[in-house]
Amino acid sequence: MVFQPIDPAPPPRRRRFKAIPVRTLVPNLITLLALCAGLTAIRLAIESKLEWALAAIVFAAILDGIDGRVARMLKGTSKFGAELDSLADFVNFGVAPALILYFWGLHDLKSAGWIVALVFAICAGLRLARFNVMADDPDAPVWAGNFFTGIPAPAGALTVLLPIYLYFLGVPNGPVTIWLTFFYTLGIALLMVSRLPVLSGKRVGKRVPPEMVLPVFVVVVLLVALLVSYPWEVLSAGAVLYLACLPLGWLSWRDYQRKDAQAAVAGRPVAPEDGDAAPAAEPSPATPADGDRPSRLN
Repeated sequence: MVFQPIDPAPPPRRRRFKAIPVRTLVPNLITLLALCAGLTAIRLAIESKLEWALAAIVFAAILDGIDGRVARMLKGTSKFGAELDSLADFVNFGVAPALILYFWGLHDLKSAGWIVALVFAICAGLRLARFNVMADDPDAPVWAGNFFTGIPAPAGALTVLLPIYLYFLGVPNGPVTIWLTFFYTLGIALLMVSRLPVLSGKRVGKRVPPEMVLPVFVVVVLLVALLVSYPWEVLSAGAVLYLACLPLGWLSWRDYQRKDAQAAVAGRPVAPEDGDAAPAAEPSPATPADGDRPSRLN
């Protein structure tokens, strides 16, 4: 035969993806549940159900605090989870609090109120973007993992809502209060994108002595009971106490820098106080910041 028949090329083999372990799905489901809480808070604020809107934000913050720890415990961290966590944090702790404040009282300032709400949401997004970039900084000292740069997004969201907590405690919602809320919201937004070192607290409570297990249970139950029974008092006190403790982070940072300089002269690196190896930069919570996430390292 002069011309040999040409066999058609075999069909390309379909790429088969590996099955995804369930342990990697659980943290992402927690993050999605937090996102649903944030979106529901926006709807409740539009319907003037501010008590439930604030409860949804607090619930989202609690879920944001546990999704990263669950991911690390289950060894289910992933890059997808880190990106999902950052997007959820932007909605839960940037967009939702800004809209809640606007629907509550900032709308009385018309364009000025809307502008400060936009500034807060934008600062939350910028803070989360910087958080993700700094998580891979190889030049950061080993003790930098003890600090956030600027107020994290969840803490910023719970803190910026302080005027509404005080409103439910009986503070009148008049023109003076609204203007004070305007400048307060602007200040919290600037603190989120600032370079202020803030204690992360991620190294606290990793190990509990056996004799302290029962007292820890009692304290946790007491805090939950107080939050449920006296939500506005607890949230107001927590926000004021958090703001009052911000200088401690700066002082601790300066102390580490001084020790680092002394160690550099002696020719040895400075290790974290608890003796554990710290990440090069602030880790994001897993599923990750600002865990403001704030998010988790996935």
